[in-house]
Amino acid sequence: MCEENETQVTQIHLLGFRSLHKYRTLLFIVFLLTYIFILGGNLLIILLVSVIDHLKTPMYFFLKHLSIADVLITTDIVPVMLNMIFAEEGILSLWGCIIQLYLYGIFVFFQCSLITVMSYDQYLAICNPLRYSSLMSPDLCLRLVFGLWILVSVLTTSEFLVITQLTFCGLNNIDHFFCDLGPIVEIATSDTSIVMLLDFVFTTFMIFFPFVFIIMTYFCIFFSILKISSAFGRRKAFSTCSSHLITVCTYFGTLITVYMTPSDENTSHINTYRSLLYLVVTPLINPIIYSLRNQEIKRAVQKIISHIF
Repeated sequence: MCEENETQVTQIHLLGFRSLHKYRTLLFIVFLLTYIFILGGNLLIILLVSVIDHLKTPMYFFLKHLSIADVLITTDIVPVMLNMIFAEEGILSLWGCIIQLYLYGIFVFFQCSLITVMSYDQYLAICNPLRYSSLMSPDLCLRLVFGLWILVSVLTTSEFLVITQLTFCGLNNIDHFFCDLGPIVEIATSDTSIVMLLDFVFTTFMIFFPFVFIIMTYFCIFFSILKISSAFGRRKAFSTCSSHLITVCTYFGTLITVYMTPSDENTSHINTYRSLLYLVVTPLINPIIYSLRNQEIKRAVQKIISHIF
């Protein structure tokens, strides 16, 4: 409960990009166009994988669900950010802010888990090609994705329920462009130790351990590629996993920097801009690196265009 001289917080003010106020028109246009490209590129991949028969493989099945997660997480964050830039200030109800954080947590944890599964898929395809089809069956792929959604929803819901028990009095300004956990905890006036402990455990379990697992799988992949006798075979194998590796480096590198390194007032401000990498940049470049570098996606696009025209 709030004290007599304190006011119960019912609204959250997102301060966003205050230092870039004079560039707000340019920022609005850039982020709006970026959001449109994110939606267009990822929805195209979802459509192609859903209707083109030769793309109905485990790799593209997982890519389709990665695109779905990209669309969901950017839709959770970017429209509010655009409104904040246009109005010079973002105003959300306290519950709206917590729900945005809740959805954000689900989508981030799902992306981390799915990228990890995709690395295991790459490992099986390159290191165990003879048994790949039997090991990575369509039924297993479906169960993996469904299981990941259940897992991340349960974990995030448990943390969400603890956050809803926090008390917010007085201060309601968040120096960020969305409702991230750190800024919300900073303005809470009740004990946040349980929330921080849960966040540390979940972040370690869902971000750090998957990243370590991915590194281990890529060590195995690289050693297997080096054993390939032909130069053409090695180039093809490297090309197959390079797109996923770019996603891993961009996504996990930024997440670990933001959420698993000690922060102070200066780094917290820098983390605001770092967050744009995995919230905006990665969902934007995923369709690009998986389409421009992929002949099967190009052929699928040509097939769709030929049917239309």
